[in-house]
Amino acid sequence: MAQISSNLLYLAFFIYMIATVAFVVSLTITKNEHKEQNSNKWSKVGYVLSIIGFLSQLGYFITRWIAAGHAPVSNLFEFTTFFGMMMVFGFIVIYAIYRLNVLGVFAMLIALLVIAYASMFPREIEPLIPALQSNWLKIHVTTVALGEGILAISFVAGLIYLIAKIDQTRVTLKSCMLEFVNYSILSALGFILVTILFGSMNYEVSFQWVNEQEQQANLTYQMPAIAGPHDGQKLTEDRFGPLFEAPAWMEGVDAPKKLNTFIWSLFSGLILYGIAWLLLRKRIGAAIQPALKSVNLRLVDEISYRAVAIGFPVFALGGLIFAMIWAQVAWTRFWGWDPKEVWALITFLFYAAYLHLRLTRGWHGEKSAWLCVVGFIIIMFNLIAVNLVIAGLHSYA
Repeated sequence: MAQISSNLLYLAFFIYMIATVAFVVSLTITKNEHKEQNSNKWSKVGYVLSIIGFLSQLGYFITRWIAAGHAPVSNLFEFTTFFGMMMVFGFIVIYAIYRLNVLGVFAMLIALLVIAYASMFPREIEPLIPALQSNWLKIHVTTVALGEGILAISFVAGLIYLIAKIDQTRVTLKSCMLEFVNYSILSALGFILVTILFGSMNYEVSFQWVNEQEQQANLTYQMPAIAGPHDGQKLTEDRFGPLFEAPAWMEGVDAPKKLNTFIWSLFSGLILYGIAWLLLRKRIGAAIQPALKSVNLRLVDEISYRAVAIGFPVFALGGLIFAMIWAQVAWTRFWGWDPKEVWALITFLFYAAYLHLRLTRGWHGEKSAWLCVVGFIIIMFNLIAVNLVIAGLHSYA
């Protein structure tokens, strides 16, 4: 059953790629009556393939649940994969309403990146630790992922709006901020590529250190050590690094190794951005902007708002209400200022502020788009940095 689950996930990923290509083709067809029909055909192909891919990934989720005996959302691979699936689900629902082809290109690309990112983490099926052996696991975590998946569509629409709207002919604070968002996306891709590269080389470098339980232990990196363990001793002398030690306050499970991976993601993103600059001879946003010149910005703005209006209450239900109920059951307290709890609250307050500013202060258009982008950055920081770098009760990755 586990093998069937893996095959269904690979199949879904392949179908999503074809769907993305179909949406790209639908945008490249020049507008006239005959070619408009062809564009609609390609967009329908992309949409149908997105649904088929989603059903395949749903099959992965169900078969992995059967194989594991519990909801497969208990580690970073499982949760991030499910988050990607919920993002596709959010896109399917919203596209059915608005039929905006450019949304398919960006949404499917980001979903592909999220799923590929998830596959870089350990994929073995393991029994649940005692803290997760509760029915609230599937209730709380799946609801959070659904809410965040829908909110991710607001990021996609916001990014489309900003790329199409911001003046790319000169270097400004706005254009630089937008390029930083593009660089961050490339950093996620860089993480995937360097993980595959060093994994294919079977690269390893080992250290002896005092772990989070204050015990002598060995820590093995699968990437060259830029950041080594605090007061660690390298056991593999013929390997590169480390250039510096991880801070002593980083006490999460294998925290130095996770920090090293995070640094490699940023470094590989710089390399990819440099390559893109050499090939395009311009900023990424400036290169994409001509393809978006016919996009209806008012429609894109409405989509970003609708995604938040739908995704925010779902996230609030799962990320705060269900989470506090489970915390009371598991730890006999509703709130404990754990890093994950704090960032869930920050996410809730941010999107609450977004809705307030939009509905009462008239923050539409570009202001709204920037808020959607920042909101997604907060979500990804909560998913990646809080899980991988900051120690807490939720650091199960």
